[in-house]
Formats: sequence, C-alpha cells, structure tokens
Amino acid sequence: MRLNDKSKHSVALLFNDGRPVVRLRAFRAIDDPQTCERFIEGHAHVLTAIGVKKVTSSKNDWMYNPASFVLIVESLDGDKVYGGVRIHVSGGSEPLPIEQATGAMDAKVLDLVYDYAQQGTGEGCGLWNSREIAGYGIGSIFLTRAGAAISTQIGIKSLFALCAPYTVKLAESVGYRIDTSVGNNGTFYYPKLDLLATVMIMRNLDTLTEADEENKDAILSLRNNSNIVRIETLRNKEIEIHYQIDIPNLNQWDLNEIIKNLKHTSLDHKPDDRNLNIL
Repeated sequence: MRLNDKSKHSVALLFNDGRPVVRLRAFRAIDDPQTCERFIEGHAHVLTAIGVKKVTSSKNDWMYNPASFVLIVESLDGDKVYGGVRIHVSGGSEPLPIEQATGAMDAKVLDLVYDYAQQGTGEGCGLWNSREIAGYGIGSIFLTRAGAAISTQIGIKSLFALCAPYTVKLAESVGYRIDTSVGNNGTFYYPKLDLLATVMIMRNLDTLTEADEENKDAILSLRNNSNIVRIETLRNKEIEIHYQIDIPNLNQWDLNEIIKNLKHTSLDHKPDDRNLNIL
C-alpha cells in the first residue's frame, strides 16, 4: 500500500533550485538496526495518520531477519526519514509477508512461493512515504524501480508483491504481472480493512522483459550506476535523488545457503491483518 502521511507532523526538507534533495540508500536490515528503527517509526507515523490502528502491535521481526533488505529515503545528513520499501528474500527467519497474509486463505500461495524460491525469490513490501515528500514519486515509482534494481545484487530471480488496487497499474509498468492461479483470480479480500489485495510476480528480474521501456531503461541505468545523483521527474515535479544503492557487506550474504535451508511454509501461520504489508 502506498502510504501518504496526511498529518500536520512535518519534517523540514532540503531544497536545491526549487527541488527537494534526498538520499536513497540500500542496506541489509541486520547491518543497520538504527535505520531500521527509523524506518519503523516513520512507517508507523504514516499508518497512524491515515487511521490504521494497532500499529504498535505490528510485528517488526523483519529487522532481525538476515534475508531482509531495506531501501530508505532520508535527508543527506541521515537525520530525517521520508520513506522506504523492503525486499524480503524467501528462506529467511520468517515466511514472506505475502505468505503470512494470504497462505491461510489459499495454501496454493505457499506452494507458489516455494516453487519460485528454488531459484531465489523475494517480496517487495512495506512501501511508504511521508507527507512532505508526497507527489514526488518516492512512495511509488522511484522506490519500486530501486527495489527491482537491487534485486540482482541480492541474486534473486523473481519478486512477489501484494498490491492495493491503486498500485496494480504502477506495478505492471515496472514488470509485475497478476498471478491468477491463487485466490480469486489473484485477489484476496480483507473485510476488516475493506481492502482488495492482488498477488503479483515479477518473473524476469534479470531482463525486465515485461517492464515498459521507460522503467526498463531507468532500472538498468540504476544497476549500471548504483551510486549516482539524478534529477527525477514525475508529472512535471522534479526531485534530486542521491542514489547509494550498492548494498554494503554483500560478501557476508549467501543466497545459495538461504535456498539450501529453505522450508515449505506450513499452514500454522494465521492471516494477520495488523501485519499486512501491501506494496
């Protein structure tokens, strides 16, 4: 779910020639617990502002998961956080959020994830942005592109997402496709939240064959230049993004080891609305 903070809480943004200036940085969750805490705090603030209760009881086990990676949007001095997204790799210390959210409703989701996990799969989740950066594409296109860009560093071949109705088209433009083999033609309904969530998979992470040309070029460009300053434009609004998306300490990451320890997720996991991680 692309979350925007509508509250009065405000964090001063740095501008350059009328454009906001931010850093977009990638890291492995267990390497930077402090920034994980700031991600959680910022995300929780947005959830509270849009009226999602019980945020505090939301589980944040992902920050201790060795197979969890984070993209954070922050001020250049690292003091303020404006948004983020996470990539969870299947085979870590917890099931993927999509398994936790939908597996009890349709066990075929667990089989689907397990099949893709044999070659390395993950999930894009927890996408959010704060109010002061709303409208610049941070909580939508630019973090989604960056997530696809870093996935090849992680080594995974595919990426799942559970999308709210208003992000399905965006996800398709980047290369995700609805998987109609699960749920009701790929959808799951959460009555308490009055939310229809759609299961999507990006199958060709390496080649991006299903992404549109603009997104494909942008993602490939980020893969080739992962530490770069770019002026990005969305609907005539410009933002200066300092990309630092080379993931540190990747010599300590072994995807093959993760795949070797892979276990099929059991049905013990009951669906938990509080921990629904929508893209």
